[in-house]
Formats: sequence, structure tokens, C-alpha cells
Amino acid sequence: MIDLRLLREQPDVVRASQQLRGEDPAVVDALLAADERRRAAIARFDTQRSTQKSLSKEIPRAAGDQRTALLDRAKELAAAVKQAEADRDEAEQEAERLLAALSNVVEAGVPAGGEDDSVVLEQVGRPPEFDFTPRDHLELGELLGAIDMGRGAKVSGARFYYLTGVGAQLQLAMLNLAMTQAVSAGFVPVIPPVLVKPEAMEGTGFLGQAAENVYQLPDEDLYLVGTSEVALAAYHKDEVLPAEQLPLRYAGWSTCFRREAGSYGKDTRGIIRVHQFDKVEMFSYCRPEDARDEHRRLLAWEQEMLAKVEVPYRVVDIAAGDLGASAARKFDCEAWVPSQGRYREVTSTSNCTEFQARRLRVRYRGAAGKPAYVATLNGTLATTRWLVAILENHQRADGSVVVPAALRPYLGGREVLQPIRRPHQFPRS
Repeated sequence: MIDLRLLREQPDVVRASQQLRGEDPAVVDALLAADERRRAAIARFDTQRSTQKSLSKEIPRAAGDQRTALLDRAKELAAAVKQAEADRDEAEQEAERLLAALSNVVEAGVPAGGEDDSVVLEQVGRPPEFDFTPRDHLELGELLGAIDMGRGAKVSGARFYYLTGVGAQLQLAMLNLAMTQAVSAGFVPVIPPVLVKPEAMEGTGFLGQAAENVYQLPDEDLYLVGTSEVALAAYHKDEVLPAEQLPLRYAGWSTCFRREAGSYGKDTRGIIRVHQFDKVEMFSYCRPEDARDEHRRLLAWEQEMLAKVEVPYRVVDIAAGDLGASAARKFDCEAWVPSQGRYREVTSTSNCTEFQARRLRVRYRGAAGKPAYVATLNGTLATTRWLVAILENHQRADGSVVVPAALRPYLGGREVLQPIRRPHQFPRS
């Protein structure tokens, strides 16, 4: 959630942010009004409660008619205090509801507009030129015995798959490479829970506009995470962190689950948009004043990994209307996909400022000793979708795939993945 002081002191900044996102700026005025009602209701309750306490001290010292009058006044005050308390609670609930509906304030310089208005900041590498018609990743995966969509659909339904043989090995190689890089950069490796309580999902902003893509287990009141960001953000929930330990950086390796609601008919072939995948996610807690620089560092680590797997990519500054509710700014890296002749998103890094920390009550104690909220940031270091770009950009005419040099040590030194002869016919996807 945003800082209420910012709302009170600079409401125009919050209104402008809402407009950039394409969201209703009237929420700002509704929240300001609710905040005024809440503060007035608290003041009334405190005043009447104070009067009630003073009166209760007078009653034992009074006698006769005076005592009777004081007792009658006490009854009236008790009713008034009860009503004031109810008014206070109602006003607080309304203010909290509106505050939860308000997205983070976007960072200065974020492009205006929606999905089609994001700005390309940098393009790295040239798309490969083939003297043959390039195969897509699914055809390559089937030739290599690496991807089996047919049996995935048979066992689990659409958008599920098996990674088999070199497919499983290639994913493990990529994720191990990512974790090795993260550890060498000072990240603490973590294998977090993939089932979390509602407050973890709510605290990270995934039960708002993103709720439709979340799997829920209602009988257990738990949610399957769509990213380890959720568990990592909630790791220090309700804690006060020592300032000298910041930034605290974690690299989470987890399986992720997404319903992909609203994607009917999109990317139905292959593993670009699926319900289950694996990912190494960077997560950082830092001082708010350091968050912009930390954001650039996360982006640089993503670019370092993309260089290691040797795929062409571009860096995109995501437009305000395409940001998640928690993000003040987001940079995506999009890898070239030869079979589609376009770039597709493979990493994302977001600066969530203090938005998540306020919800999860994660603070640090600075030099003055007063607790303040930390900033939280996240970024993808590798994920299953990367297999698409790796297979397609490194393919050869015979269906073999050259292994990027950085991945070879994790594949027993293997330099080329060769097509295999199938002992039986795999079901076609």
C-alpha cells in the first residue's frame, strides 16, 4: 500500500499515477474523504472514552442526587462510546478497503499507455540468420526427446507438459547456472514453500488485479504461488531488519503455478504459456533511497544470464498501464524467438518501493533508531520459458541444437544435443 502521508500531502502525484496506469483517479478523492472520516471518528471516540474514564472516577466519590445524575450520565456515555467505537471501526474498514484498491505510485519517467506503449531501451545481439526454415521449439523438443506435450495433456490437461531426457537436463543446467551466478553475487539461495497463506498473497499484491491467475486450495485456505516472489517477500513479514544487513538478497528456486486466465487461444503450442514451470527468482530488501540503483543491478544480473545462454534480446521499459499493482517500475528482457520472428518476454524485474513492505510490515531500524519500511524488488534469473529461446536460436538444419558454452559444464561437457530415434511414436501436440 502507499504512504498515507504522500496521499495527504501530494494527492495530485497519486492522481497522476492513477491516470498513467489507466486506473480511476476518483479513488484518490474517495480515499482522502474516507481518511478524514476515519480520523474524525477516532478523535470522537478518544474524546468520549476519555470523558467516560473521568466520569467513572467521580462516581465513587459522589452521593445522593449527584451520584444518581452521574450514573445516568455514565449510561448515556457508555452508549455514545459504543456508537463512536462502531463508527471508528466502520470508517477504518472503509479507508483500508480503498487504500488496498490503490496501486503503487509509478516512478518518474515510466512510459504512459498500455501494453503496446512500452519503450525499447536496448537491443543486444543480432537475431540468427538461417539458411533453412527454422523449426519451433516444440518440433525441436520432440526431435530431441526433450518435450512431450501430448502426454502432459493426457495426464493433466491443456498447457501441461513433460520435460524428458535432455529437456529435463537442459532445464536443470540452466537453473543451476542461474543459482551459481546468484550465489557468486551474494544472494542467499532459498527453496521456499509453494503454498502460502492469504496474507502472503495479499501482501504482495497478487489477490487484486492478478487474482484470476492464482490457484487456490479453499479447504486449506492456501494458495499456489505464481512466483517465489510471494514467499520471499513474506519471509521477513512482521520483522524489523538491522540496517547494516541491507540489502538482503535472496534467490528462490521454485515451481510456479498460473491459471493463465484470459489467455484462451494464445500460445497454445509448446511451453511459452503454461500452467506450471520452474524459475529462479531474485528478491531484494533494501533502503528506499537505494531502490532505483538496486533495480538496475537486478536488470544487469538478468542481462548477464542472457549473455551466458547466448540469445539475442532487448530490454523494455514497461508502460504504466501494463504494470502490476505493486510495481512502481518494471523492466522486461525479451528474447528473440526465430519461429515467431519476434521478441518474447523471458525476464521481468520490478521495483515495488515500500508498497509490499507496508502490507507485510517489513521494516528496518536506521541510525536514528526509528523503524521505517524497506523497499522490495524482484527479478527473474531463469525460467522454463528460456528453453524456447535456447533451442530455437541454437538449432541446426538437422534438428540438433548447439549447447551454449556456459551450460556445458552442467550437461557433462556436452556440446551438441542430437535428435534421437524414437522407439515408438509420441502423440503429436
